[in-house]
Amino acid sequence: MSIVFLSGCSVPPARTPTPPATTSAERPAFGDAPTPAAIGYPEVGPGTYAVNPLGGPVVGHGGRLLRYRVAVEDGITGVTAQAFAEQVSAVLDDPRSWTGTGQWRLQRVPAGSPYDFTIVLATPATRDALCRDGYDRWTSCRKDDWVVLNVARWVHGAPSFGDDLAGYREYMINHETGHRLYHGHELCPGPGSLAPVMQQQSLGLHGCRPNGWPLVDGRPYHGVSGQYGDTPPPA
Repeated sequence: MSIVFLSGCSVPPARTPTPPATTSAERPAFGDAPTPAAIGYPEVGPGTYAVNPLGGPVVGHGGRLLRYRVAVEDGITGVTAQAFAEQVSAVLDDPRSWTGTGQWRLQRVPAGSPYDFTIVLATPATRDALCRDGYDRWTSCRKDDWVVLNVARWVHGAPSFGDDLAGYREYMINHETGHRLYHGHELCPGPGSLAPVMQQQSLGLHGCRPNGWPLVDGRPYHGVSGQYGDTPPPA
């Protein structure tokens, strides 16, 4: 499968203190704007992308600066690259996200600008091609400088988050971006605890409560390093 980016971009050939973590209903990072009524997508996309044309400010108060661009695969309808980029930045710019740790500064850059990684909304089959980890089509991933968000999860969420789709999207963005920032998977600290954002919450909570943020009560929140043997449900 050959994957080619628009706008002259190419991809690898193969495949201040912060408030406590809350649910999206209590304080959505996406604001009060309604989610598009319907996002459509094919199972197998063309492997070409629209890259968001607008940049943004540097966010964060310390640490290394990384620049990211945001793209949406062609064939996905109901959300533009610009609209998706604004949702991504609303999460990453939030002080509960990685920029609140003081270790990272992030900046969204427009198409054609130098960048350190790409956050892409991709179809399930393109997710497999970019992640290069076999047939999956259900989860999202980070591979090299690609933060790959599976549009199927973006639209349908995951059982662990119930009907809190906005909260699950916050988790998707923070979890997969966390991998790009060199964080591995973590385990649930104990029954009834909030899950660390780097727990594989898409696949199971193991007694924890869902959480989409790296910081809780203004402090980085972690579990023990490790991962469970959970597997994705059939695509």
